[in-house]
Amino acid sequence: MTPADTELARPLPPVRGRWRRVWRHRRLMHHNRLAAGVVAVNIVVLAGGGWLGDLGTISNMVLANVALATLIRQQYVINAIFLSATSAPVNWPLRVRALLGKVYHVFGGIHVGGMVSATGWFLVFAATATVRPVGTAVLVVTYLIAALLLAMIAFALPTLRARHHNRFELMHRFGGWSLLALFWLHSFLFSEAGLASFLVLLVVSISIALPWLRLRRVPVRITSPSSHVVLVRFDYGVTPFAGSSTTVSRSPLREWHSFANVPSPGTPGFRLTISRAGDWTGALIDDRPSHLWVKGIPTAGVGNIDRLFRRVVWVATGSGIGPCLPHLLSRETPARLVWSTRDPRATYGDDLVEEILAVQPDPVIWDTTASGKPDLVALAYQTYREFDAEAVICISNKKTTWKVVEQLEMRGIPAYGAIWDS
Repeated sequence: MTPADTELARPLPPVRGRWRRVWRHRRLMHHNRLAAGVVAVNIVVLAGGGWLGDLGTISNMVLANVALATLIRQQYVINAIFLSATSAPVNWPLRVRALLGKVYHVFGGIHVGGMVSATGWFLVFAATATVRPVGTAVLVVTYLIAALLLAMIAFALPTLRARHHNRFELMHRFGGWSLLALFWLHSFLFSEAGLASFLVLLVVSISIALPWLRLRRVPVRITSPSSHVVLVRFDYGVTPFAGSSTTVSRSPLREWHSFANVPSPGTPGFRLTISRAGDWTGALIDDRPSHLWVKGIPTAGVGNIDRLFRRVVWVATGSGIGPCLPHLLSRETPARLVWSTRDPRATYGDDLVEEILAVQPDPVIWDTTASGKPDLVALAYQTYREFDAEAVICISNKKTTWKVVEQLEMRGIPAYGAIWDS
C-alpha cells in the first residue's frame, strides 16, 4: 500500500482520562518505576537502622546491589527472562500479556536502581569507615571506589550520556573493570568481609567475563544498495533467533554497537541492516571492512514480545526495517508492516523490498521522498484498527519511538519500543 492509496479515515480517539495521560507519560515508564522501586526497597532497609555502625552489613548491602545490577544485564539472564515472559499463551487476558510485553524495561530499570542503591550504601560505608579505625589502606581503597562510583553515575546521566556517548561507554567499560578490581582488593583488605563477599564477587566477575570469552574477529560481506545503507552478512557458524541482536566493533576495547539480527528461514548466518547515523556507521559504510569483532551471544530484544499477541503492527522508519524483517519473514505471528522511509528501492535496494513484499503483500510503505513525513501515530492507529491487531511495536529513533508509544498507550493501545537504557 502506498501513501496515495492510504486515507487516514480513522481519526485518533481522545486520550482515556487524565490519569492515563499522567501514568503513561515517558517519565513514568516501567523502566523508571522499576529503578525507583529498587531504590525504595533499599531506603526502607536503610531507614530500619539495623545496619548502624556495622560495616560488614553495609558491605553486604553494597555487594548485593552490585550483583543485582550486574547479573540483570548478563546475556544469559536476559535471554532466560525474555523466554519466560514471552512464553505466556495468547489466550491469557490481553492486559496480562500487555504487561508481560514490557519485560525489556526490567533490565535497565533494575540495573539503574541497583547501581544507584549500591552507590548510596557505599557512601554510607565510606562515611562510617572515616570515623572508625579500619586502617589506612582500606580507607584509601574506599575513597577510590566511592569516587569511581560517583563518576560512573555522572557519565550515565541521560544528558551527559547522549552528549558524550563514546566517553560514557569507555567510562562504563574501563571504570567498571577498575571498580571490580578495587572491590576485590577491598574484600582482601577489609577484615569483616566474609565468604559471602568472596562468592558474590566471583559470580559478578564470571558474569562480566563471559561475553569477552566469546570475543572473536569474523569475516563479513558488505553490500551497499546506496550511500546511506549497508547490508552486512555474517556466516561464522552462528544463526541467531529472530528478535535477537549482536554487538559488533572495529576496535574491541573502544566502541561497540548493537544491531538487530536478520536471519532468513532455512539459511545459515544472518544479516545486519546498518544506516548512516553517526561517525561510526558512516565510516563503516564508506570503508566496508572485511572483518568485524563480535562478542557474547545473540541477545533477546524488544521484538521478541510479538509472540505474546495474536496479531501485531510493526511500525518502522528507515533502517528500523532491519529489526522487523526477521519477524515478518518467520511469519510466526500474523503482522502488518507500516514502513516510512526515503525512496525505499533506491535506498535499500530492490532485493530487500521484494523480500518484504513476498511475505507482506499489502504493507503500508510510505515514501517520504515523494509524500513527505506521515503522521505515524495516526497511521499506526489506523493500521492497528484495520488489521484488528492487539499491539503495536515501533522501531525508530528515540523521539519518534517515544512519541508513537506514548500517544498510543494514552489511548489504551498496547505499544512497545526501545527505551535507550544502555
